[in-house]
Amino acid sequence: MIRAEAGRCPERDYISFFSENLPEAMIIVVAGLPGSGKSYFASRFAERIGAEYLNSDQVRKRLAAMGKYSFDDKLRIYEYMAQMAAAAVRAGKLVVVDATFYHHSMRDLFNGTAQDCHCPVRFIVVTASEALTRERLSRPRPDSEADFGVYQSMKDLFEKFEGPHLLLHSKNDNVEEMIEVALKYLR
Repeated sequence: MIRAEAGRCPERDYISFFSENLPEAMIIVVAGLPGSGKSYFASRFAERIGAEYLNSDQVRKRLAAMGKYSFDDKLRIYEYMAQMAAAAVRAGKLVVVDATFYHHSMRDLFNGTAQDCHCPVRFIVVTASEALTRERLSRPRPDSEADFGVYQSMKDLFEKFEGPHLLLHSKNDNVEEMIEVALKYLR
């Protein structure tokens, strides 16, 4: 049982304990459909644990690949992020990789990267209700070109995760709870 001391938040102490006891180098893959809340969660989670944050939409912008969404184009973005993740873990860092990861080849790439770097890899899948996803995708987002039509197309292509993973359900007000559950999972 966690007890509160005057002026202290027991939930914060609990989260601090878990984030301080993570391996020094690890790849944490955050996957999910557009509008699921994965990027909101992943960016805050990376900040909380002091991890390097890699977002596929930001990488796509940096590489001037906006509008290029063939399977091969997408795979090139994932390969570039895998190289960045490898560099981070070889430098002894935690890294959070945020992308859809809808196809097994994208997941296999990061399993292989972790194996090559002799570090653990953990997968977290973020979901949300379709109504909330529609609402989120109706608003402009600075880095993503995905709209509800893209969500519907990706939903049909999204392969079920077969290996170990954590499934988180995103709502509009539960990111702190998601972070706590994710920290427990990583331990």
